Amino acid sequence: MASRLARGFMTVGGWTMASRILGFVRDIMIGAFLGSSAVAEAFLIAFSLPNMFRRFFAEGTLNVAFVPMFAKKHESGDGALEFARDAFAGLAFILVIFSIIAQIFMPALVYAMASGFTEDNRFDLAVTYGRIAFPYILFISLAALLSGVLNATGRFMAAAAAPVLLNVIFIAAMLIADLMGGDIGLAMTWTVPVAGIAQVVLVWIAASRAGYRLIPRMPHMTPELKRLAIIAAPAALAGGVTQINLLVGRQVASFFEGAVAWLYYADRLYQLPLGVVGIAIGIVLLPELSRNLRAGDMAASRDALSRAGEMSLALTIPAAVALVVIPLPLIEVLFQRGAFTIDDAKWTALATAIYGAGLPAFVLQKVLSSVYFARENTKAPFHFALVGMVVNAAIAIGLSYHLGFIAAAIGTTLAGWTITTLTWIGAVRMGEETRFDARFWSRLWRIIAASAVMGAALVAMAFIMAPLFAISGVKIAALAVLVLGGIAIYGLAGQMLGAFHMSEIKSAFRRG
Repeated sequence: MASRLARGFMTVGGWTMASRILGFVRDIMIGAFLGSSAVAEAFLIAFSLPNMFRRFFAEGTLNVAFVPMFAKKHESGDGALEFARDAFAGLAFILVIFSIIAQIFMPALVYAMASGFTEDNRFDLAVTYGRIAFPYILFISLAALLSGVLNATGRFMAAAAAPVLLNVIFIAAMLIADLMGGDIGLAMTWTVPVAGIAQVVLVWIAASRAGYRLIPRMPHMTPELKRLAIIAAPAALAGGVTQINLLVGRQVASFFEGAVAWLYYADRLYQLPLGVVGIAIGIVLLPELSRNLRAGDMAASRDALSRAGEMSLALTIPAAVALVVIPLPLIEVLFQRGAFTIDDAKWTALATAIYGAGLPAFVLQKVLSSVYFARENTKAPFHFALVGMVVNAAIAIGLSYHLGFIAAAIGTTLAGWTITTLTWIGAVRMGEETRFDARFWSRLWRIIAASAVMGAALVAMAFIMAPLFAISGVKIAALAVLVLGGIAIYGLAGQMLGAFHMSEIKSAFRRG
């Protein structure tokens, strides 16, 4: 079990790392070409529309209900292919209708996302871009369902590689548009649906080779789909609450020129460790917990949960500390070029530090939520999300009159910690098999101590190396020294304090 968990994590984590690195390249290019301009903000809102709604139909909803049901059918050999085909057809039908409706009401959708745009030309741009980009929701949601099929059967590579393809296409589109002197904003917008088609083709081929060839057909309601809808409905509502949190943040930011872009760039930076660790652990852990709980293997369930939590925090707590203590050097080196100014860097760095403080909560939330979804319990996460929504709205809106756009980042972080706390308390009450074991708690304080040592060292190194970050030809090397130095110090401190053992890491890489 541990070997399978490690192999899956290493596969998904590796491809996710590649995707996030390419995503960084993509975002650096967006920052260089567009900065925090009206075109940049209009594109970011348009791109966020299909990505927001995909949480309802894909990762945050359908898959948390679909994966456990499909995994059970796959292992028992009881109609897994027919069930997957019915789900594929039903999802496609719903999303085609939804996409048509969205085209008609796109101005209303943009207004709901960023009403502050109505004060200038950003609104019309966002509506135009939104109509072009929105069909992406159809392709990415179908790709997510196919990825669920692959993950449930233990085939992680193609599903994890699909986002890499997205970023490669984005980068190529921007380079070609710049080379030809075209409209980069428009080029990026047309790239969204094209990349979605490429992603769904990739995972469809992989699923077909795995024995699950899903052919589009007219949908029909079956008892299994009815059960799927009943289980998925609360998860859809929970996903909706999460998106309302994001919506509140974007609304607050839309009233401050450039803030939508600043929050986006900050979000992309903390999403790197969140994606590599949190998403990878969640994708691998959910099918593993589902199998163990169905088999009644409580010891294996607890071990899987504890090792996933331990592994994720050993990687994300030091990342969070780094984002909090050295955000400005990170932002200056990664983004400050072309249209991205020093003022953009300062505001983005402030948001990055605040998001970084919430990073462990966001990752733990993904790990702990797997406990509920493995038991087909989607109601409790919905209730927790509701509380988080209230916390986020109260802080983001209430503090915006005093702190400006940064209140949105504060609301996101505090809401994340609130939801994670409630999720953990609920998991503890389920029983021993859903509680972190003694080894987890023993290592947690050691991880925190090692991260604190690293954080102090980073502050000292950044102070000493400050003059180097002012030299354009040297600052990239300076950041590399800073980051690699922090990693080395954390690794040494963690080994000495017993936060982890290098033999375990080497073993995980060999199994991966």
